[in-house]
Amino acid sequence: MTKSNEFLNKTPYRIRRYVGYIIATIVALGLPFIRIDGNHVFLLSFDKKQLHLLGTAFDMQELYLMPFLLMLLFLGIFAATSLGGRAWCGWACPQTIFRVIYRDLIESKLLSLRRIKNKQKEPDLSKTENKTKKVLGIIIWTCLALIAAADFLWYFVPPEDFFAYLQDPTEHLFLIGFVLAIAAFLVYDVVFLKEDFCIYICPYSRVQSVLYDNDTFQAIYSTNRGGTIYNDHHEKIIFKAKDLPQASNECTTCESCVTVCPTHIDIRKGLQLECINCLECVDACTTVMGKLGKPSLVQWSSTNAIKNDIPTKMIRKSTVMYSVALLLVVGLLFVMGGEKEYMLLNINKTTQLYKVKEDNVVANNYVLLFQNTESKTLTYELEVVNNPDITIKRFDAFTLSPGKLAKKVVILETNKVLVNDKTKDTPITVTLKAYAKEDPTKVVVYRDAVFIYPRMDKLK
Repeated sequence: MTKSNEFLNKTPYRIRRYVGYIIATIVALGLPFIRIDGNHVFLLSFDKKQLHLLGTAFDMQELYLMPFLLMLLFLGIFAATSLGGRAWCGWACPQTIFRVIYRDLIESKLLSLRRIKNKQKEPDLSKTENKTKKVLGIIIWTCLALIAAADFLWYFVPPEDFFAYLQDPTEHLFLIGFVLAIAAFLVYDVVFLKEDFCIYICPYSRVQSVLYDNDTFQAIYSTNRGGTIYNDHHEKIIFKAKDLPQASNECTTCESCVTVCPTHIDIRKGLQLECINCLECVDACTTVMGKLGKPSLVQWSSTNAIKNDIPTKMIRKSTVMYSVALLLVVGLLFVMGGEKEYMLLNINKTTQLYKVKEDNVVANNYVLLFQNTESKTLTYELEVVNNPDITIKRFDAFTLSPGKLAKKVVILETNKVLVNDKTKDTPITVTLKAYAKEDPTKVVVYRDAVFIYPRMDKLK
């Protein structure tokens, strides 16, 4: 196999990205429908005040996990940027995927309004035919934008509730309006704002420069082989090979890498904030230089490998620090998640400290708030576990549907002399055990309550 065929037969990065986009789309659309033991893989429900994570439901009182999830998200993005630059932007960001669907699939493939290899040239809308195609393309994308907007909401409103709400639209106008608003933004963003969103609005491009180092993988142009065709002011320089003897001047100035760039930059100028590492320029240069039997001048590599001829270090100070931080956050997330309680119980005393009944029976009243956080109906029982002299009155086992709350007034009584103190009332800690009859080993919580025992002169 010749060098030319070897270069041309490599799978283009564009095809690899398309495969990644398909996988990401399938995951994004399918994930809201996957349930484990009745709970979703991921759901942040403001309606039910719950977070579902990997099939486990956490209620509002347990949202201490959210900071760890956010830390995991940002640390993961920073670590990925340190290793692969803006690979997220070019390979997984919804903005990029939506633009590829609209520009490369709808406008280029379906409607033949533009060429995939020339993303710089806008369609000629002076022609009636092209205007009609443009409107048709917007209509097609609007339909897809509605699906994307609904999919976004499925991570906050579960699909089973979402479709039920749609059957009664007049009662859920806010939900429908929210979907329409998101879809309208996606139409404006993808059709009119385009890559300007990545360049001017997205804050990620502004922080990437502090995360890069000489070992970060990125789309990089080899000035050692292609020569420097721009000065420090990015002004074009016309020169011959003899003017720059240290470079081989292999660049043909075909500018295929320029016309194919979706963010309208020239990779030959060096690292630029607008570059999203989609590697379209690498594909373009690989095709051109492959026909000459030479490797691409633009490669997916690092500054050290291309310009300094030093092997790229994957294990370095920054990657080690990010790895340690990620492992620490993941460990804390599992530890905190492992402390989940499968029912919620709050105990509050009433305004009356205690009541002395006949035969010196001392009673304390409490208000207990139960919540069923499981996905099935459960029957709850209550008992005192650490003080046999105190008994429970006025409490019967009851059933509670999933996600529902119930308020119960519970009386703790004793006819024993617990404290012989004539000077003051004495607080005694009592541990209550609440559990579900259906699964007493899993659905069980222990709560401490304060039982006030009166001073002796108040007893009869």
